[in-house]
Amino acid sequence: MASPTSSAAPVSAEESGRMAHRQILEALSGLLLAMFTAFLSSTIVSNALPTIIRDLHGSQSQYTWVITATLLTSTASTPIWGKLADLVSKKLLVQVAIAVFAAGSVLAGLAQSMETLIAWRAVQGLGLGGLQSLVVIVIAAMISPRERGRYTGPISVVMSVATVAGPLLGGLIVDTSWLGWRWCFYVCVPLAVISLAVVQRTLNLPVLKRPIKVDYLGAGLIAGGVSTLLIWVTLAGGSFGWGSGTSLLLVALGVVLLALAVLVESRAKEPIIPLRLFRERTTTLATVASIAVGTALFGGAVFLGQYFQIARGYSPTAAGLLILPMIIGSMLSSTASGLLITKYGRWKGFLVAGAIAMTGGFGLLGTIDHTTNMVLLGVFLFVLGTGMGMTMQNLVLAVQNTVAVTDLGAASSTVAFFRSLGGTVGVSVLGAVLASQVSQRTTDGLGAAGIAVPPGSGEVGIGSLNELPPVIGDIVRAAYGDGTALIFLIAGALSLITLVAIVAIKETPLQTRTGLERAATEDSPAEPVAAR
Repeated sequence: MASPTSSAAPVSAEESGRMAHRQILEALSGLLLAMFTAFLSSTIVSNALPTIIRDLHGSQSQYTWVITATLLTSTASTPIWGKLADLVSKKLLVQVAIAVFAAGSVLAGLAQSMETLIAWRAVQGLGLGGLQSLVVIVIAAMISPRERGRYTGPISVVMSVATVAGPLLGGLIVDTSWLGWRWCFYVCVPLAVISLAVVQRTLNLPVLKRPIKVDYLGAGLIAGGVSTLLIWVTLAGGSFGWGSGTSLLLVALGVVLLALAVLVESRAKEPIIPLRLFRERTTTLATVASIAVGTALFGGAVFLGQYFQIARGYSPTAAGLLILPMIIGSMLSSTASGLLITKYGRWKGFLVAGAIAMTGGFGLLGTIDHTTNMVLLGVFLFVLGTGMGMTMQNLVLAVQNTVAVTDLGAASSTVAFFRSLGGTVGVSVLGAVLASQVSQRTTDGLGAAGIAVPPGSGEVGIGSLNELPPVIGDIVRAAYGDGTALIFLIAGALSLITLVAIVAIKETPLQTRTGLERAATEDSPAEPVAAR
């Protein structure tokens, strides 16, 4: 058996799996910089999208696809990244994910059409899928569940700053004539390069020497089945009817592929998503809660920038500032709940409170229209953000606290996978609902004003809004503002599922050992080797 060396980290840390506070902060610096870059890339596009769509002559459905493409590939790849983290170097995987993400960013910035932009956004999603699962997995390896609350603050700050800085920076770039929207993609590249160097220097974890046997067939079937169903959800009702032959074919293909995936996973030696995970009550309920959280949060929040710009007429920069109440609420509640969880060792109450606040926030946002008082809207967003902060990270914490150490990567990525799956479906379905609402409300508004209804009036809202006569433009803006309320009402209803699932989760004491300590002491075929 190979013995640990001390070339990259103190021997005591490697042997026990316990890293000093300073070492953890150093390692977190690179991980959080990578996370910041990924979150920045996601949020920086939100306020720039209306401008991008106008410049590339896109439509409402393509607006949704720019978001969906990234979510689709990140969703399909997340469980694969997570399983690999249980088998090979986590550090190497983080670096590969950063490199893929950076390449996708450069190519997206060079896009000359909506089709190519969507394609390169899909490449970005592959890297994003790795980062969103690997960062959480590495943190679990370094920090015990009981102590993780101490570090929730820095993690929350990074996520919040990225979420705030993204829309603001995106708005500033779009509003600066000599830059242009393409720099919304280019600006992330140097940050990715820096994070790559910092990770190389600071992240030193022992690699568990285990037989590597990747379930490539299962991975392909899962990715193929999920992608097929997501493409169906996205295109049905637009490119083809819900009951059309194409629709039925896609559904049948997706179901068959996923059924085969379940069969293969049940027999594989190293399954991508171990089915045994779902025998654990906490994992199953957290997965259900994550699906609803993803649908509600991704599907609801992605349309906020569109609401502020299209319905209320604010600039991209102003739209970013108007989301601040939600970000502040998330940052404060995440930091406070993390510290209290570490102090008292209890976590379920915060999850329940977060789910209640999130459901209430979406319910309040379901009452808005194109004339809602902005101060009141800010209060609604603060309530929503407070719920988000107490829910997102703590769901993963609950799962990591219960699963075997050999399944830590797979379990963490499974929760992220189903959250992204819910988000992708949410963006697609809620986008279709919004498009239908805008079309109907625009038609009704034009009819009430005695104006002949132009063909395809529902698609007029983004790509051609500035070309419309003022009277018609006002009708379209009102249609977007009033139609958005239904999106939030649906998100609120889905949040109720999250609340029910969380209430049913059984609270268990938080473990005081890190993932590395558990790997060193629990019965496992893994052997620690030199940190790298």
